[in-house]
Parts: sequence; structure tokens; C-alpha cells
Amino acid sequence: MPLFDHGQLRKRWRYVAVFAEELMLCAARAEVGPTSQCFWVLWDRERRRQWAHTNPLPGGREVVFDGPRLEVDGPGLRAKLELGEVAAIEATCPSGKSLAWTRKRAGMPVEGTVEIPGRRIAVAGRGIDDESAGHHRRHTHWHWSAGVGESVEGRNLAWNLVEGINDPPQGSERAIWVDGEPAEPPPVSFRGLDGTDLGEAGSLDFTAESDHARDDNYLLIRSRYRHRFGSFVGTLGGLTLASGLGVMEEHDALW
Repeated sequence: MPLFDHGQLRKRWRYVAVFAEELMLCAARAEVGPTSQCFWVLWDRERRRQWAHTNPLPGGREVVFDGPRLEVDGPGLRAKLELGEVAAIEATCPSGKSLAWTRKRAGMPVEGTVEIPGRRIAVAGRGIDDESAGHHRRHTHWHWSAGVGESVEGRNLAWNLVEGINDPPQGSERAIWVDGEPAEPPPVSFRGLDGTDLGEAGSLDFTAESDHARDDNYLLIRSRYRHRFGSFVGTLGGLTLASGLGVMEEHDALW
């Protein structure tokens, strides 16, 4: 993609997260025009402790993606994870005068090891994979939720829900996976970071376990980012969650 399209700067990122009984972990690499950074957040569910780090230096190797493999080598964390397979959804949506593309997968198995001070954890959970690129509008504000769970009938559930980005009535990035098969729900509305209403497709209530916040001001580029790991209850596509883990995010960016 060119650096600019119709006066809008190119952005692209990859964000991967794993949700398990022992921990929840996300890692990402992001570019806004010629600048880049990487970050990660780890929530130790057993010790109720959070680690997080952002490396704003271009070319940093703290977070490395190699196809289905993720490696993190940062202050207080070393992780090696392997992502399994699940059906992906892909969308290209209007954004201001230009377009934004995204590819999402949710509910795939994730295995590997995570090392934190005093602990080495063998991880076997399920996760999400978000690859996005486009010339998003100069001011973009969105809420996003993704997670995994199981219905009371024992069916595997996963979701990717959004409001404010890639969210036209049809052809959006919204998706609910049931036993690995995705389907698009109608538009959703977020109750801040407390939950999501899906209309006829159900609703989710969120209980936060961790809270990560970061504000950046580089004059021409500014960002207010709120990210929380936690648990969910509610219904998805007519199925009731017996258990659910995931993330809620709010991002307000002038970029």
C-alpha cells in the first residue's frame, strides 16, 4: 500500500492474543505511516498480576511474528507460542475517502511456553489473530471485543465484535464462530468497556480482571488506548455462554 491515499496515512498492524485458565497474553506490532512500535500485555490469572511493555523504537525485535509463530522477548517476559488453524473472515470497508482491510481468526488452539519471573508456564488455550491494514480516516474512534468460550451445550464459541471501524451493516469484520465456522451478526453497540449488545444475536456482559492504558502525543499523531482482559457471560447467536474469556478495547486515534 502507498504511504498516502486521498490524503489519509497508511496504518497496519498484527495483534495476537491467547486466553487460558492460567493467563491471558496479547502481543502486537503496529505501523502508522513510517513509524512503528510493538507492545505486549500479560495477565497472570493465578497471581493476579499484570506485566506490560511498549517499545516505541522502529525495528524493535521484542515482538516477532513468523506466520503461525509468535515470540516475545521483553522485560520480565519470554514467550514462544504456536497458533493452530481456524476459518478466517476477511473484509475491506470504506474509511473516510479510502479503504481499510482486515483479516480475523478467532478460536484457534494456541500452545507454547511463557516465562515470567519465578515461573515457566506451559500454555494450552485458544486465541485470536488480527491482521489489519489500510488508509483509515484521520480521526478514528472504536470499541472492539474478541474472545473465546464454550456454550452450555459444550460447543466452541469465539467472537470478533466492533463499533466504529470496519463496521458497515453487511460485509463487516463482525463475526461469531460456532465450532470453528464464522457468521456475521448484525451491527452491535458497546456499553463502554462493560459489555456489548448484539440485538437479536444476543448480548455480552464483561467483568474486567486487568486494566492496561496508554496515552501517546506526538503532535501530529495522538492516541488514547484502553485495553482490558477479563471474563464474559451472555449469549451469542442464540447460544448461552457457560464460560468466556477475552478482551475489551477502546481506542481513540488521531493518525
